[in-house]
Amino acid sequence: MGPNPLAAMPPPAPSAAGQPAPLAALAELIAIVDRLRDPDGGCPWDLEQTHTSLIPYVLEEAHELADAIRHGDDRHLQEELGDLLLQVLLHARIAAEEGRFDLEAVARGLGAKLVRRHPHVFGDAEAADSAAVRVHWEAIKEQERAAQAAGAAGTGGSGSGADGAGASPSPLSDRLAGKVRGLPSLAGAMTISRKAAAAGFEWDDLAGVWGKVHEELDELKEAVASGDRAHAQEELGDVLFTLVNVARWCDLDPEEGLAGTNRRFLDRFSRVEAALGGDLGGRNLAELEALWRQAKAAIRAEGRADMPS
Repeated sequence: MGPNPLAAMPPPAPSAAGQPAPLAALAELIAIVDRLRDPDGGCPWDLEQTHTSLIPYVLEEAHELADAIRHGDDRHLQEELGDLLLQVLLHARIAAEEGRFDLEAVARGLGAKLVRRHPHVFGDAEAADSAAVRVHWEAIKEQERAAQAAGAAGTGGSGSGADGAGASPSPLSDRLAGKVRGLPSLAGAMTISRKAAAAGFEWDDLAGVWGKVHEELDELKEAVASGDRAHAQEELGDVLFTLVNVARWCDLDPEEGLAGTNRRFLDRFSRVEAALGGDLGGRNLAELEALWRQAKAAIRAEGRADMPS
């Protein structure tokens, strides 16, 4: 076994009790989770939870964490990081109870992966910029996939092919299907778009992408007019996927764009509501549109007032 690349790293500052402060706090938290899951006096709700039942909470906490980051709220960010950490600890505890793996295995596995995928930090490789780091990262991931496939074949596993008979005829599609499974749809679409483009499945220029947007919009209009809801649903997906490609070409983040639109809409809508005393009923479109324009103008003026002179 070679030298441990982490041995040269400085240790965390110790707490008053002699244990590194972050580790001491984490140990206390693990003990709390263990107590919650203790069949003898633990929390009935926590004891009922399984990996599957906790899925909605993992997703909810991840989205709340992203919201805290977008709003730049450190207090909220700290709280949401803790809530997401609780999910990690609960899942590790459940797996440990079933004898499958534990938190130590999770931590050691992550540490080994980070060291393995950063040879420019922990090894002799060189990476002058982030682009070079990404090249290393993807090459190492490909080596890991090949090793996993070879291991599965050597132990009589199903292999990577659809029928288990050998290499898949569509390895990139197979990898992407696994990668985007469980991702939010916009994030999954961006991942697919980037990987497909990197493999050569790409338009010649942005004009071609815009042409595809207009083509898909026309097809959506026709599908809606036909009254075929299933077809319209498919065409709506095609429009959204093509717009994700526009975002990729323009180096924009569709998730951030939509999140910003949601915030702006709610800000303007709240002002319209307030102007009407909270009652929108019976108002005509012209009146609502005028109040909407006033709200936009007020927000814009407030933004200019907040700018440094």
